[in-house]
Amino acid sequence: MQSDNSGIDNISMDNIKEFGATSIPTMKNNIHCLPIIGQVEGHLILPPNNKTTKYEHVIPQLIAIEESKDIEGLILILNTVGGDVEAGLAIAEMISTMSKPTVSLVLGGGHSIGVPLSVCTKYSFIAPSATMTIHPIRITGIVLGVSQTYDYLNKMQERVVDFVIRHSHISKEKFYELMTRPGELANDVGTVLVGKEAVAAGLIDEIGGLTDALNRLKKMISKKKGENK
Repeated sequence: MQSDNSGIDNISMDNIKEFGATSIPTMKNNIHCLPIIGQVEGHLILPPNNKTTKYEHVIPQLIAIEESKDIEGLILILNTVGGDVEAGLAIAEMISTMSKPTVSLVLGGGHSIGVPLSVCTKYSFIAPSATMTIHPIRITGIVLGVSQTYDYLNKMQERVVDFVIRHSHISKEKFYELMTRPGELANDVGTVLVGKEAVAAGLIDEIGGLTDALNRLKKMISKKKGENK
């Protein structure tokens, strides 16, 4: 027996495929939600079975949000394993320099380059069950065994560390201690922080969920409106 889809338009079919719903409710909203999900894809295209966030998609969105008269705040939702260092850092730098109120919420994980992305907003939350992995920069491919390779990696590492300590309450010494701690990661050095541990370390501002993040963002928007009057 064949089904008759003649009553479903193309938009509805796309919504079914993309969202699992026949229609998506539309409403005017002054808050934009930007998800950073999976692996941050940079200059190299990852395999199609990888869930990725492409930086060339995110950057134009950020410019549009900053220029929009309707959008008054940004909530950044993170569940990422990390990815391209320069692409992730570029996104984090852009968000940190936005004039509009911004709040981040780490759900699941904010690992590796996800750490700078988690702290780049004006206020940050982490779910109690979420984790953050802090470790030194890793590289793949051909590595030249010369001193210049070490100098390059050291400079890249310093860029990440400097960004994190400028946008959070963690000290440089504490961050390096967590980053180089042996014994917690299999075949590697680093630290996994769970929820309240990330707050206690000074990386994240507060434990919370979606309602907490939205309420905080709304208060920031109201405060900014009051200052502009």
